[in-house]
Amino acid sequence: MNNTITSAGITGLTEAEAAERLALEGYNELPTSGKRSIFSTAWEIVREPMLLLLVSCGAVYLLLGDVQEALMLLAFVFFVMGLTLYQERKTEGALDALKDLSSPRALVIRDGRERRIAGREVVRGDIFIVHEGDRVPADALLLSCLNMSVDESFLTGESLPVRKSDDEPDGKEVHPGGDDLPFIFSGTLVVQGQGIARVSATGIQTEIGKIGKVLLSVEPEETILQRETGVWVRNLAFVGLSLCVLVIVFYTLTRGELLNGILAGITLAMAILPEELPVVLMIFLALGAWRISKKKVLTRRMPAIETLGAATVLCVDKTGTLTLNRMTVNKLFAGGKVIALESVSQHSMPEGFHELIEFSILASQLDPFDPMEKAIKQAGDYYLKETEHLHYDWDLVHEYPLSKELLSLSRVWKSSVHEEYIIAAKGAPEAIIDLCHFDEKQRVQLSCSISEMADEGLRVLGVARAFFQPLRLPDGQHDFVFEFVGLIGLADSVRPTVPSAIKECYSAGIRVVMITGDYPGTARNIARQIGLADADKVMSGSDLQIMSDSELQQRINEVNIFARVVPEDKLRLVKAFKANGEIVAMTGDGVNDAPALKAASIGIAMGGRGTDVARESASLVLLDDDFSSIVQAIRMGRRIFDNIRKAMAYIFAIHLPVTGMLLFPVLFHFPLLLLPAHIAFLELIIDPACSIVFEAEQEEKDVMNRSPRNSRDPLFSHQVVVVSILQGIVVLFTVLGVFWFALNRGDSEPEVRALTFTTLIFSNLALIMTNRSWSTPFLATLRFSNKALLPLLAGATLLLGIVLYLPFFVTLFRFSVVHSFDLLLCLAAGLGSVLWFEVLKWFGFFSNDGHRVQVNP
Repeated sequence: MNNTITSAGITGLTEAEAAERLALEGYNELPTSGKRSIFSTAWEIVREPMLLLLVSCGAVYLLLGDVQEALMLLAFVFFVMGLTLYQERKTEGALDALKDLSSPRALVIRDGRERRIAGREVVRGDIFIVHEGDRVPADALLLSCLNMSVDESFLTGESLPVRKSDDEPDGKEVHPGGDDLPFIFSGTLVVQGQGIARVSATGIQTEIGKIGKVLLSVEPEETILQRETGVWVRNLAFVGLSLCVLVIVFYTLTRGELLNGILAGITLAMAILPEELPVVLMIFLALGAWRISKKKVLTRRMPAIETLGAATVLCVDKTGTLTLNRMTVNKLFAGGKVIALESVSQHSMPEGFHELIEFSILASQLDPFDPMEKAIKQAGDYYLKETEHLHYDWDLVHEYPLSKELLSLSRVWKSSVHEEYIIAAKGAPEAIIDLCHFDEKQRVQLSCSISEMADEGLRVLGVARAFFQPLRLPDGQHDFVFEFVGLIGLADSVRPTVPSAIKECYSAGIRVVMITGDYPGTARNIARQIGLADADKVMSGSDLQIMSDSELQQRINEVNIFARVVPEDKLRLVKAFKANGEIVAMTGDGVNDAPALKAASIGIAMGGRGTDVARESASLVLLDDDFSSIVQAIRMGRRIFDNIRKAMAYIFAIHLPVTGMLLFPVLFHFPLLLLPAHIAFLELIIDPACSIVFEAEQEEKDVMNRSPRNSRDPLFSHQVVVVSILQGIVVLFTVLGVFWFALNRGDSEPEVRALTFTTLIFSNLALIMTNRSWSTPFLATLRFSNKALLPLLAGATLLLGIVLYLPFFVTLFRFSVVHSFDLLLCLAAGLGSVLWFEVLKWFGFFSNDGHRVQVNP
């Protein structure tokens, strides 16, 4: 029968001792920072310049009596506040997820009796028992164990479970990872065997607790786009309000009309105050999040979408990200021959390899947790189906576990057909060679085959068999006469879509870096498979730990593979890249990745295999764990930035002629041409144009064949600002030209106002069309799909017709009916106002390099 460990003779703590320690040291859970009240959080949100600007605009509309417009802006303010409050509360979910993960149920021994308690009630000094499939409730020292392996991947990044022993500790510093150590850690999973352990640390003192402390100390940064837009909003708001006051004073002093002066000043403020800027930013990112969700990417922090488009370095966690985190049998060696399973069909496997899989299964658990044994069972279920090599009716008699001295295990079976025992052994190839008593020649020959498989990044296991007459079973495995069966090579397979995704990252000018807790050889082999640059250069965690921060910042430019790293190393690497001016995207799925995910410019978690902690700490979550989705997200991020820039350039361009047509009458003693109603009408076109039409624009054709934009380059580069101002000045002079034409022709004030306003509307529509692309002529852009463009053009034309020809609106807007010739004149003038810009595009005067528009000399 199976061997089991026993707790006989162990009394553990008394209930009184446990209660005393619980009161003194606290619960076995991770403390969170004090939660802010909802009012303090709301106050911080209200103080944001963008929201203050929207509130100010709402107040202006209230002063003008436009209650509906004011209520709409204020409703938007409250919506943004509610959404931000919700996101603030969600950021605390990472520590809550850690708390849940670190507090499973625990089977403890107290007062000499076994009892099951909540993991949060485990205290230091408690003795607990864990079996296959259990999560470890606290960091502990093993007192005894039997054939025990533990999955520590979410702490270390290693894809394979590690063996445990109950040897005395050697006094060295305790860290997760490494075989044959007597330590187990909170939240890890026992995949094989069983053990009895004494708790050495609980709560924040555990390894998972240390990660929680790091999470508390990492503050998410405001994005470059948010900072820059905030500066522009504040500056333009200051200019607008200052001019508003000056206009009121100037108008009142020169004309003696305070009421009209206030009306002129408020109207000017409405024209200058760039309320579209925060709205554009919010809408672009919100719609971007919706669009990217259709690519199976969940956005947890919307600004990260735009930032991803500027990413220069992609730090990739190997296990579960580049690989499937699922072991598979890759190659078999038997009878001096090697076969790759991918080249063998279900019924074409040579008979000699059937026995290799047969005895591999017999040497494994029937319903395994261990990923390697799962892979062996899956191979057997497929290749040995309907053969005599599967023995689910045999009885397990005894098991010889792994030991530090002999890294192999043997299982003894009894069949109703055979009188003798059948023994199946598997383990490290060296141990199997030892059991089979190979001579030197056999050892050398087999070692060559082992080395070849290991060089391919495979985890190699040896398999042997023996037969024994039903006498008393011996004490050790060496007492059997084993016969070598073969070798099994297992691999954590690369995700099929990864190589092409890596290639596309390189074409987009993005450096890809692998950061893993696995061994250098394994990391190097995976790097070759996925096409990672400089796959032979590897830096280990021990190398990192002896480097200063400044030295690390220099060395990281030379290496793309970092192996055997601990969580602190990942966080340090991310910070080093950022110190070098890089925009860092970090992918991961384990608890050990959470601090780096939070510290990175963009954290990307795996949604399927990723832990709750990783998902809560990340900005983006790949719902299908498909690495290629990152490329789609980068493409979307670049498109969003390009379109934001187009929208912002259009906003600057259109606000200039509107402002000019308000200042011109004030300065030169003409009647006011634009009134609040006209500004409100213009906003009906400007708002949807900049927030919907430009958002719906397709990406430029070279969006993934250019380098990321320089993170130090502003959203509004000098070239963009200069060209936008030129566009606005040309439109202003065009509208003034029509104004002078109508005035000199002897038209009345309503006729002059109607012609001027109509020209401004047509020029506005022309600006929208020409700014769809700064590198493609506007006639060519008509072939580009944009579902929002036609409704906007049609709606604007219809509204213009209503205010020009329906008597009620003609009176409301203080117009006169515009005749056909004048309407064509206004249309020609509006189109002509952007003709110069189209001519320059036609001759290639502008080149779009993806992050700024350059004027070619």
